[in-house]
Amino acid sequence: MQTRDHDLGLPNGQAPCRALAPTPRPVTMPADISPPGTRQRCRNLLAGLLLLACLPVFAIGQPNTRIDPRIVQAAFLRNFAHYVTWPDNAFADERSPWRICVLGNDPFGNALESTLAGRTEQGRPFAIFRAKRLEDLQRCQIVYVAHEATANRRATLAALKDKPVLTVSSAPDFLQEGGIIRFQITDYVEMSVNLDQARAASLTIPTKMLEVSTGVVENGVVRKVR
Repeated sequence: MQTRDHDLGLPNGQAPCRALAPTPRPVTMPADISPPGTRQRCRNLLAGLLLLACLPVFAIGQPNTRIDPRIVQAAFLRNFAHYVTWPDNAFADERSPWRICVLGNDPFGNALESTLAGRTEQGRPFAIFRAKRLEDLQRCQIVYVAHEATANRRATLAALKDKPVLTVSSAPDFLQEGGIIRFQITDYVEMSVNLDQARAASLTIPTKMLEVSTGVVENGVVRKVR
């Protein structure tokens, strides 16, 4: 599969990633002075991967232009539908849409609609649902848990445990609480994965996703990937 920059759903003219610079923190620089070879390495990574592991919040060649991290996260959610494998019983039938659900105080605004409108994955369109209570959501494949209170997140994750639902959040302790994917938002949007919880939910996270994660929980042990 060939992956194109515009598949991210980012605004026109904003690059999907900065070069993988050798400095410990990303440095905004014009495209014409990027370190030699780094842009190609990034493109090689994007070609067979999420496109998103090296997505910066700042646009390349536009030092004062900030890419909305909500759009970056929305693009991640869309790509999870491509890379993660769900069991057949996660869907009502073969024509059912991907149901992406936001639980709690919605942090996305219209970013999900603008990113997912008119798009399909594996022949399924996307449908977006929002609710304050889990019982008001039905048969979601991806749930973004936006509860601020730890107790609410824990209750949600307990209710979804062992169900084929990919849980996602940016809460600092989300993986320890039983979530599957946590976003870390700084100058970059990155992710960590709880592989144990994914397996309990009968979800298959491919190796390529794990390789571009900052950390992976497996057999109860957290290991740093990059």
